[in-house]
Amino acid sequence: MFRWPISVYYEDTDAGGIVYHSNYLNFFERARTEWLKAIGVKQTELLADDIVFVVKKAELDFCRPAKFEQELIVESAVIEMKKVSLVFKQRLIDEQGVTYCEGKILVACISLSRMRPRAIPQNIVQELNGGS
Repeated sequence: MFRWPISVYYEDTDAGGIVYHSNYLNFFERARTEWLKAIGVKQTELLADDIVFVVKKAELDFCRPAKFEQELIVESAVIEMKKVSLVFKQRLIDEQGVTYCEGKILVACISLSRMRPRAIPQNIVQELNGGS
């Protein structure tokens, strides 16, 4: 389980100070990016190797509205790994564990130049398998 803090900025909200629905996807994306950094993966190096991760499918459940100036946490866990894809379960919660949004995000590894699936790099696979 990876946890990443999120501050809700004015730009994340609608006129009523409520987080705009598409911004939950941005929060989840930031957390996945920070997860990669935390396991020692630099996206610039992936790009140099012609590798990118793209969202193929996203399922979201909006549980309660997040609001301007809230301090929240995105929890992320890989719940399924295949040769060219990962499925993340992600939740946006507060310090008390109250859920604001949860999602299941399917991410595919592709060759950027060919726009075709390619195997997830071995260092990432090893990290997900506990470093073995």
